[in-house]
Amino acid sequence: MGFFSKLFKGPEPDMEKSEANARKMRQLFDQAVEHGEDYRLIYGYTEDVSWFNYGFVHGSKTKIGSLIIGWNEKEETIAAVPTVPDLSGRGEPVFYRRSQILKAYRNKYPTDAFIIYPDRKSYIGINAYDWLDDEKLYVYVFQEKELADFTDFFMNRFAKKS
Repeated sequence: MGFFSKLFKGPEPDMEKSEANARKMRQLFDQAVEHGEDYRLIYGYTEDVSWFNYGFVHGSKTKIGSLIIGWNEKEETIAAVPTVPDLSGRGEPVFYRRSQILKAYRNKYPTDAFIIYPDRKSYIGINAYDWLDDEKLYVYVFQEKELADFTDFFMNRFAKKS
């Protein structure tokens, strides 16, 4: 049974590569965010879908934006730092403080995403998974425990509004 369970298990993450990327994420995040070491990290991404209609051709085009997501439980803050899948650079962080957001919730359909509305005019949808095996579009990192911890933080401390 051991042989067959391994045969049908599917691909498994390369933990050495994952840990190297986690260290790069930490370095980029700490460069961008003051006291970055006080934040726990996951990789996430956001999608921008644009629709087009050219006569007989209809469709959509999706742009993926890679994000290093940090959360600080004590400060009840989420920081999103834009990056690229090979972690060769970063943008400026955007902070979402629980006390300053309009609403936050987890959307299960059509995709599993953490939605944050900082005001009435804008929002961010953060998609995150325990592991994605597509290095062209996503950062290669295994984050099963970190994602579970972020989900717990988001649902129990961030999404609830008093």
